[in-house]
Amino acid sequence: MKRRTLLVLACLLAFARPAAAIDLSGTVLETIDAESYTYLRLDTAVGKKWAAVSKTTVAKGAKIRVYGSVNMQNFESKTLKRTFDNIVFGSLEAPSARAHGMPSGHGAKVTVPDLGPIKVDKASGPAARTVAELYALRTELKGKEIVLRAKVVKVTPEVMGLNWAHLRDGTGDAKAGDNDLTVTTKETLVAGKVVTLRGKITLDKDLGGRYKFPVLLEDAKLNP
Repeated sequence: MKRRTLLVLACLLAFARPAAAIDLSGTVLETIDAESYTYLRLDTAVGKKWAAVSKTTVAKGAKIRVYGSVNMQNFESKTLKRTFDNIVFGSLEAPSARAHGMPSGHGAKVTVPDLGPIKVDKASGPAARTVAELYALRTELKGKEIVLRAKVVKVTPEVMGLNWAHLRDGTGDAKAGDNDLTVTTKETLVAGKVVTLRGKITLDKDLGGRYKFPVLLEDAKLNP
């Protein structure tokens, strides 16, 4: 039984592991618009491929390049109610621009809408931390459950079966990179709203390419 469990786990990890960042070029054969993404079926030099980028308008027959792509296997889109055997998430922007198709990670500047000054009071309780504290105490907090009260400044839904969000509470410094925290959750979060979340801290999460997160709050749940 133990051996079978380990085999199943290994298979799940293999399917979930994204490849390194790539660029994908081809001719647009089909487009499907969803809530946040435009799905593109491309005719490429290596065959027909599916790609997903931030919602946009692309004409059939257009020749495009998807930059900074990360390949996902067996990706399920709940919005489209279908599973893609292979699909790449990336951006139609130039390589120097911010990637939209995947949640922004370390090394990618996070651009957020103007939500006004951000100053959110710290949550209460012994597990409560601010965004700046999570970076400062990252080693000590690794694997521990914390509570964070902050404003949602950006949401990327349905990537690898999760919603990815950036939260800020007014602490930290943009130049130092400790003012913005990435969160993964199955909860529905809305940009501009202040929320209190409880989750575990993971360090140095590497999804390949530019998608690296020095501090990540995983499997976060709304805290009443």
